[in-house]
Amino acid sequence: MQQITEILQNSGVILTPTDTTFGLSCLAFDQKAIVKLNQLKHRPDNKSYILLVDSDASLQKYVDVPDLAWDIIDLSEKPVTIVYEKILELPDFLLSPEGTIAIRVVKYPLLQRLIQRSKQPLISTSANIAGEAAPTNYQQIPNQILEQVDYIMPEVETFVPEFPSSSLIQITHDFQVKVLRT
Repeated sequence: MQQITEILQNSGVILTPTDTTFGLSCLAFDQKAIVKLNQLKHRPDNKSYILLVDSDASLQKYVDVPDLAWDIIDLSEKPVTIVYEKILELPDFLLSPEGTIAIRVVKYPLLQRLIQRSKQPLISTSANIAGEAAPTNYQQIPNQILEQVDYIMPEVETFVPEFPSSSLIQITHDFQVKVLRT
């Protein structure tokens, strides 16, 4: 775990299992690592990423969490990412053009420990080239990604994703719920 933390602290991008699928991650507050991630995925710079936090307490440090969001998180049977509008403490470069941020409280123990050791959230995105399908097994991860990431967690090779993606739900300022992805 120490080696992975050091790689992340040196603007590294890692390939990891997540509570959904195969993920590419870097430290959320590291702009250099985010640029590297965009280049690796051939992704536009203005497209925002999902933030992974390790706990409810961490979530509350970064956004104003409406009661409705807690209900959705608690009742969801699969991982759920919520798009928040009321930002408390996040740099502008993490926000979408609309000023929102998508955050998931990760339940995967390995990622929880990594976030705790790193002392900041992780950026998360599927391990594919932008516009292509997300991989459902290790063999589907593009060679370009396997060759260019700074570290591949050993668990990746035997990981079987339980969910292809998280649900993506936006709660608007007037408490309207928009299901963006099921």
